[in-house]
Amino acid sequence: MASTQLMEKILFGVAKQWIAGNTIDDALSAGQNSYKNGMGVIINKLGEYHTSKNLIENTISEYKTVMESFRKWKVSGAISVKPTQIGLMKSKKECLMNFEALINSATKSQSFVWIDMESSDHTDETIQIYENLLARYERLGIAIQANLLRSEGDLADLLSIGGKIRLVKGAYREDSNVAFKSKQKVDQNYLRLMSILFESGNEFGIATHDGAMISSAVALAKKYEKKFEFQMLRGIRDELKPVLIKKGFSLSEYIPYGTNWLPYSIRRLKERKRNILLLGSSFLQQKAKPLGI
Repeated sequence: MASTQLMEKILFGVAKQWIAGNTIDDALSAGQNSYKNGMGVIINKLGEYHTSKNLIENTISEYKTVMESFRKWKVSGAISVKPTQIGLMKSKKECLMNFEALINSATKSQSFVWIDMESSDHTDETIQIYENLLARYERLGIAIQANLLRSEGDLADLLSIGGKIRLVKGAYREDSNVAFKSKQKVDQNYLRLMSILFESGNEFGIATHDGAMISSAVALAKKYEKKFEFQMLRGIRDELKPVLIKKGFSLSEYIPYGTNWLPYSIRRLKERKRNILLLGSSFLQQKAKPLGI
């Protein structure tokens, strides 16, 4: 028990680099700081796979409060919601209904809503929910994971209806029959999907801390005039963010908050070994030479 508590204490010391704190005010305070530094914010309440009615209702209520508070805190913000946070584990119908409640709140506050993509078990339902909602609310985006074999087809389908995409590498452990398993293949697919976004998309997010991916996006931006933003976790690549902003790129910080920080942080570290190095670099405020951008 003592060793477990010690490990959690060590992990929290690392996790607090990217997690704002336990409360909505912690998240908004971090977001206010991001905004002062020229960045937009994407706030995510930690937690997933909820089946408790009270937990689902509390999560929806907190997201509504976050959106209602953006103007008061002088923040240009969005929320990022996992479908299993708000009812998908019970039914797609309930999840859709709950997203509609969030969309109604987002309309009043003119907030952007990102729908997070979770494990491949939920991909079809998540895309169906997104397509349903996009027909009624334009300021709505969805994450596409480069590690999934199906993502190029999903991307084409979503772009054909004007979908707004956040391109991520993917953080869930998947079987080889549905996902690329090597870093090289995931990176290659990320670059392929990113090229498609610059050629055929608009209003998209390049969500990565990978210097090679960022440099490629910068090069593509010179060729294609598209509305897009870089998206990075709070506390990672802090040496690079002002460089991109100075060069005129839009950038939003992804700000998680909440008490359910442990599984999230472990997954972030497992996602890519490079995240550990990037976090260490940010933690030490290493004066690394900026990328050649």
